[in-house]
Amino acid sequence: MKIAIYSGSFNPIHLGHQKLAEYLIDKQLVDEVWFVVSPCNPLKSPESQLDEYIRLDMVVAAISENPHLKASDVEFTMPIPSYTIDTLHQLTKLYPEHDFALMIGSDNAVIFNQWKNYREILDSYPVYVYPRNGYDFSTAEALYPQMQLLDTPYYDISSTKIREMIQKGEDVSGWLSAEVMEYIRENCLYL
Repeated sequence: MKIAIYSGSFNPIHLGHQKLAEYLIDKQLVDEVWFVVSPCNPLKSPESQLDEYIRLDMVVAAISENPHLKASDVEFTMPIPSYTIDTLHQLTKLYPEHDFALMIGSDNAVIFNQWKNYREILDSYPVYVYPRNGYDFSTAEALYPQMQLLDTPYYDISSTKIREMIQKGEDVSGWLSAEVMEYIRENCLYL
């Protein structure tokens, strides 16, 4: 099977994340998308993130109805910080029967040279890029012709914005699955 790795903090996972993953399945680019919850993104502040098991629980709740979407805690037992190349190596070792690809946003594509062993990633794994507002992919495309820009809708939301909206008491129901909304409410998260 061809598996797209969608790594992130997912703090929280939102419908934009899910729709992007479903796009890859619907377009038959991959057979499954695995949401790899990163315990500590090396480019983000650890203080701003909820416990990784809480974030994993939210991913599981969000995708439970779609058999083509999986949640992965593979990075939970790996050294911190989590580097994508190490995760891809670990997954390839654990699941040699699968072919892995990587899905990133154009915000990451424009700084891809800051990633550990980024050239090895490009040489060894397909990289799919989804558009993010304010990040011109043409710069990255010129540097990394191996990357494939996806023709996905643009989702004008981020987990950061959702957390801010929850703190202000604003309605986020249009951006979160009912299961994630319930999980956040029951556990009084982001208040």
